[in-house]
Amino acid sequence: MGLFNFLTSDIAIDLGTANTLIIHNDKIVIDEPSIIAIDRTTNKVLAVGRSAMQMHEKTHDNIKTIRPLKDGVIADFHAAEEMIRGLIKMIDTGNRLFQPSHRMVICIPSGITEVEKRAVRDSAEHAGAKEVWMIQEPMAAAIGIGIDVEQPIGTMIVDIGGGTTEIAVIALSGIVCDQSIRVAGDVFNKDILDHMRRQHNLLIGERSAEKIKIEVGAALTDLEIPPPITKFAAAT
Repeated sequence: MGLFNFLTSDIAIDLGTANTLIIHNDKIVIDEPSIIAIDRTTNKVLAVGRSAMQMHEKTHDNIKTIRPLKDGVIADFHAAEEMIRGLIKMIDTGNRLFQPSHRMVICIPSGITEVEKRAVRDSAEHAGAKEVWMIQEPMAAAIGIGIDVEQPIGTMIVDIGGGTTEIAVIALSGIVCDQSIRVAGDVFNKDILDHMRRQHNLLIGERSAEKIKIEVGAALTDLEIPPPITKFAAAT
């Protein structure tokens, strides 16, 4: 089988509501916003990822930007398929004569339904996946930070994403109990938008709210190095 390894490629995809990450050869090769821009008249994909995010909230009537995932699951099947295909094309596969087929591992929310699992699998297969495996996000997060999930010790994981927050207790290579709540990064962005409008009578876009959240937001109340709030106060 090793003779034909050049015909296949193993990749891992964290299909997030806000951002999608792709790991290839043990490295993060793609870290792009989960958004796609499409021409309304021809239904042609114009941009994927960061270039599509730059168009967001700035398009005219002939172009629409779509975030295919909502609350951690696929809301637009066709857009999700095109986004996955476009992001995979960004991977540098070298000077290969043939494009390899992909074996994919995809992260999914712990509270996902069987119908939603099927949507993820179908989108990946239509985007060129030869084989698809799915792993729950709390388990992937625990393995990613180096926790020995095989031990008979309960470990609580809180994974705050864009659409959902995944909370799980992991032990003996499995999830003992879990809860998926739909309060996460997108809700934080909306709260920032509302605060700026009510407190400062200032309308800002989703991209600006996201930037503020990343730059000054923190999960801890006391920080050794406080965020540069004055910079944003001057900018607004």
